[in-house]
Amino acid sequence: MSLDIRVVTESFPLITPFRISRGEKTAADVVVVSITDGKYRGWAEAVPYTHYGETIQAVCRQLESIKDQIVSTQQLHQLSSLLPAGSARNALDCALWDLHSKQQHRSVAELAGMPQLSSCHSAQTISIDSVDDMAKAAAKLAANKVIKVKLDEQDVVARMQAIHAVCPNSEFIVDANEAWGIELLEKVVEPLRECNVALIEQPLPSGDDQALADFKSSIPICADESCHTSDDLERLLPLYQAVNIKLDKTGGLTEALRLLRLAKQHNLKIMVGCMVGSSLAMAPAYLLAAEADFVDLDGPALIAKDRPGGFGFVDGKMCINSQSLWGQAE
Repeated sequence: MSLDIRVVTESFPLITPFRISRGEKTAADVVVVSITDGKYRGWAEAVPYTHYGETIQAVCRQLESIKDQIVSTQQLHQLSSLLPAGSARNALDCALWDLHSKQQHRSVAELAGMPQLSSCHSAQTISIDSVDDMAKAAAKLAANKVIKVKLDEQDVVARMQAIHAVCPNSEFIVDANEAWGIELLEKVVEPLRECNVALIEQPLPSGDDQALADFKSSIPICADESCHTSDDLERLLPLYQAVNIKLDKTGGLTEALRLLRLAKQHNLKIMVGCMVGSSLAMAPAYLLAAEADFVDLDGPALIAKDRPGGFGFVDGKMCINSQSLWGQAE
């Protein structure tokens, strides 16, 4: 069996600029891999991330350089020998899962041994802005069960108190994207707990993880930038209480499932997250939501126009609008 593999790039403008501690973006630039065996077609989307040294052009070159070596969906578990963990392997891995699903006439959920959810509650994200503007943005999400708040080192408590005041019934995930030091974390953790913050995501730079060794937090601390694959877990277990699994870090669904199962064995809380992309990028990650404590797959809610048949979001409830986008048997 021979496979035809195509690699293209696309760009999805965002509704508003998306700001985190490291900077701002106005569009989601993605790589799409499409694979056909002549009868069935599988596809997937990945989001190269500059913080990890990735660019759209470099990821496309990675995929073009090895695509002639992919001749069967049976190579799913061999991709780690061809590509490192990252967005290139993610796109290829998930496209092969989609194609394999169609060839086997079974859903990816069934093939992976995962429940198939019709809906779940996903956090929706407030990006960094002034105290007043973040509170105004939060007020629009007051009906949401879970809200994710991007913060840098400025006005941490003031911003969260203002947001909590307008969303008193919501639970919060605070994401510092490596912007804090241990002294700031120690100072803000109790005030954040009083604001109903349920998770603090990657407060310290990934190279400073060890500073958490003697820190006892009343809020679980989640590794994001520090946790890419299951190989990272042994080092992180004494330091973190949760991990954020993103397919663009793990290099696809195959390793994401491995990381999920190993993390659960160690009683870590599970967050499934995403880079900012379309519903095609969310669909494989959505499989993990059934076993996650926190779901953060709101990328499609941030872009101005999603793909046809993408996920719907109503007051934070994420719903499948079409079974045909990815991972369903034909």
